Amino acid sequence: MTTVALIGAGNLATHLYKAFRNTEDIEVVQVYSRSELGSVSDDMNNRCIHDLQRLTTADIYIIAVSDDAIAEVSKQFPFTDRLVVHTSGSMPMEVIERTNKAGVFYPLQSFSKEKEVDFQQIPLCIEAENEGDLKVLEKLGRAISPKVFHINSAQRKVIHLSAVFVNNFTNHLYHIGSEICKENNIPFEILHPLIEETAKKIQTMNPKEAQTGPARRSDQKTINSQLQQLSNKSQKEIYELMTRSIIALYGREKL
Repeated sequence: MTTVALIGAGNLATHLYKAFRNTEDIEVVQVYSRSELGSVSDDMNNRCIHDLQRLTTADIYIIAVSDDAIAEVSKQFPFTDRLVVHTSGSMPMEVIERTNKAGVFYPLQSFSKEKEVDFQQIPLCIEAENEGDLKVLEKLGRAISPKVFHINSAQRKVIHLSAVFVNNFTNHLYHIGSEICKENNIPFEILHPLIEETAKKIQTMNPKEAQTGPARRSDQKTINSQLQQLSNKSQKEIYELMTRSIIALYGREKL
């Protein structure tokens, strides 16, 4: 049985707690939170502490807090020479206080407390300072997901950067599309099948080959017409920037 202490009680920590709880090989012995947990399970509340000095013995301590807080939190641990990992996509392993053994346990997914996730489908990126700790993290990862990857800090930063483009920026574009629909009394759900088809398509096609639309066709007449439809300055700037990028990629090649 591998014992785990979760440091943090936000979106990711909550989902990790649920995933670990559903295995026979992992026990979450403690959850640290600076404040009351609120609407989470009684089981998680019962394991909650609000003082890092009260941390108990565990095989792995998982820091699931904001990137800026990782270093400061790790300095406050009341012990040395234990395996402490963070869950950040962009922070190096070395941000963890050197009095303990450092590692990374990074689930490559977007998490919201209200939305259930299936860890069986989530890639887990792990890193450690030595082979022994790496095996411990691999065992932990494989208890909740078959998709465990040995990824170093430099690679993880690249993955996180790519994820910002394909997830965070894309979701912001969904928001813009939703606002445009709302302003014109159109239900956003009418676009749901298109969104789903696009996501499915790039799983079997290269994104460059999957691109469609007026910019891909260099259809200047449609582009000009749609720019005239946009009264929001920010939306217009984004449309122009994306259009220029697509046209620059494909040029004027014939379809």
